[in-house]
Amino acid sequence: MLNLEWFRTFKVIYEAGKLSAAAQLLSISQPGVSLHLSALESYTGYRLFERHTRKMMATERGTMLYNFIIEHMNGLEEAEQIFHRRSRLVKPTVSVGMGFEMFQYTLEPHVSKLPFNLITRFGEYPQMLQELNDGALDLILTEQKGHQQHLTYTPFTVEQMVLVCGSQTNTTELERLVLGNQRQPIEDWLAVQKWYITNAGNEHLKRFWTASFGSLPGFRPNYVLPYYGSILRCMSNGEGFALVPDFLCRKYLADRAVKLAWDSSPRVENILYFGKRKKTVYCNEIKELEDILSRHWPALTDQLVDE
Repeated sequence: MLNLEWFRTFKVIYEAGKLSAAAQLLSISQPGVSLHLSALESYTGYRLFERHTRKMMATERGTMLYNFIIEHMNGLEEAEQIFHRRSRLVKPTVSVGMGFEMFQYTLEPHVSKLPFNLITRFGEYPQMLQELNDGALDLILTEQKGHQQHLTYTPFTVEQMVLVCGSQTNTTELERLVLGNQRQPIEDWLAVQKWYITNAGNEHLKRFWTASFGSLPGFRPNYVLPYYGSILRCMSNGEGFALVPDFLCRKYLADRAVKLAWDSSPRVENILYFGKRKKTVYCNEIKELEDILSRHWPALTDQLVDE
């Protein structure tokens, strides 16, 4: 019969790279570690590591097994910590999923004052919805709503995506075309410029292009970066165009590192929701997080408008 401890041992060997180091981390003997590994290899029918003098190198099958079990093993270890009987004597732990930059600008300054433990995860919206549904997350901030009946979504704020460009971008021709409201020439001109997007930003670009010109963009962006902050730093005092959330532009616009490229253009709006399960043991903790986010998010967008 398969023993889950074999997987725990396998995971530690894979990450530690040595049987001796794995034995120390697991607080068991090195022969015990070898026994677990041998049993797992016998069960799977594959050699999972190549044994070298100083290093345990995972085989292709070993790497495949690790990638398959790692998320599940982390979840089991987290459950072990949360549901251990000692957890009744310590602070509760709440898991929150949101965009990295949302966290930076709203929740990060208040984490140290929270009366409970917090685990934050950053990812794409479909992934966060799935983890909320599975119970791995307790609260998410999302543009997308799922259809699961045991989940509930509350509108939180409206995020605007604005078209900005680096301060050294020559927009004289664009301003002339915009003044005459010449949509086709504007589209043609913008299509040959240097563009930045994030991994998840292509949908925003499509929505902007459709609202502005009634068609999909017929070009491929030049640079795909992980975060909007990365885009703003790359464009600062340089050239290029991007659609960026309004609250992130505030400082860069004030410093004149970037500028609004087409202020009268249709702005893409995203409704952000608090997503959570209808039944949860963390009602008070989630309410406190929602209050913090609600209090501090509007101030950011208001400052952008004021400037």
